[in-house]
Amino acid sequence: MKPSIGLSEESLNKSVKLLSVLLSDEVVLYTKTRNFHWNVFGESFMELHKLFQAQYTELEETIDTVAERIGKLGGKAIGTMKEFLENTRLKENPGVYPAQKVMLVELVNDHQSIIVNLRKDIETTDKNGDAGTTDFLTGILEYHETTAWILRRYLN
Repeated sequence: MKPSIGLSEESLNKSVKLLSVLLSDEVVLYTKTRNFHWNVFGESFMELHKLFQAQYTELEETIDTVAERIGKLGGKAIGTMKEFLENTRLKENPGVYPAQKVMLVELVNDHQSIIVNLRKDIETTDKNGDAGTTDFLTGILEYHETTAWILRRYLN
């Protein structure tokens, strides 16, 4: 049964589409953060190992809430790596195991990329009258801003 929540089918579909791209970005960032957690080495090993674990744990929660938001709007959440890789705006570097500083730079860049795209997505959902998704995306934006700030502090 389609939701009857005061939004046109077109608005619902636009929100589901942009949420599916966000879901893909979050899954790729989660995977990258988990990979870095497993493969970090060097002087600050334990500190970064724990930091990355805390961050991928938060990303896992975000992934779940994005998928649930898609369902609330009447969509189906994508769920395969093929779909995530086809829809993400982030880049992967298979077979590369960078040093700590490069890991931090990559994660900062990915969080900042998501922030920039979330700002555009918020404008889109606002124009479509989808206040719930606009508010939802704003919360995720704030999470990524905080995480990017924390990571940048290691690079200054």
